[in-house]
This record gives sequence, C-alpha cells and structure tokens, in this order.
Amino acid sequence: AAIKKQFPPDIRGIFYYKFLYEIKLCYNVVKTGTGEKKMAVFDDFMKLDIRVGEIIDVQEFPEARKPAYKVWVDFGEEIGVKKSSAQITDLYKPEDIKGKQVLGVVNFPPRQIGAFMSEVLVLGVYGEKGVVLIQPDSGINVKNGDKLG
Repeated sequence: AAIKKQFPPDIRGIFYYKFLYEIKLCYNVVKTGTGEKKMAVFDDFMKLDIRVGEIIDVQEFPEARKPAYKVWVDFGEEIGVKKSSAQITDLYKPEDIKGKQVLGVVNFPPRQIGAFMSEVLVLGVYGEKGVVLIQPDSGINVKNGDKLG
C-alpha cells in the first residue's frame, strides 16, 4: 500500500519485477560453509567432459605466481596428451605422481599461465595440508580417456 501512494504505476511495476527477480535469485543460491554459491543444475554438470588420464611428465614451474607444476596428462587415443598447470606442490613431488591416473576436465578453453598454456583442469580437493588429486580406485583397471559418468 505504501508503494502505491509513493510511486506512480509504471515505477510500482519496476519494483514488483525487481522483487520477483530477487526471489528467483534466492531460490538459485545455496549457502555453504564458505558463503553462498549459485545453484547448478544437472545440465551444467553434463556440459563437463571429465576423463581419466595418466600423468606422463611433470616439471617444476618457477614462473608461476603460486607454486605449481607443469603436468602432461595422456587422456587416451581420442583426446591425446594435454598439459596443465597444477597447484599440487604441497603434497606431491614430481617423481611421486608420474605414472598415476587422475581425473581432468578436458573441455575448458585453454588458459595462459605465464608462458605456459594450460589445456585441461586436473581435479583435486582442498585438504588441510594442500590439494589432494582425485584418482580412480587403484585396484581397478581404468583406461586413459574413460569418461566420468
């Protein structure tokens, strides 16, 4: 009622639509321990191409702003070898991860990290002591290029 008295009809409509828009935003936001995140829908997940790959080479990356390695990952015949900048230096040494299988997002656009072009995102979780790589179960045979599903 107060809006009707203070504002002409065309302005009242703007307030109403802004109010509806804000309500819609509230339904699409999830509260997490680190703040609010926009709610993803299943179609968003389906856009990601997450594959298994084997780390075939690892090199120090001193030019990176944050400590990282240059990592080359073989994602099998269909995708081939892709490179990534991985901030995993807290828990891993290059010789420890060479030959290990990891999961990576292979359909993000390439990203320039200093003089290095990162082509995939190697997946990990933020643990208390650093990033922990997400890997397939070690006792089960998984081929490079197999898709997460």
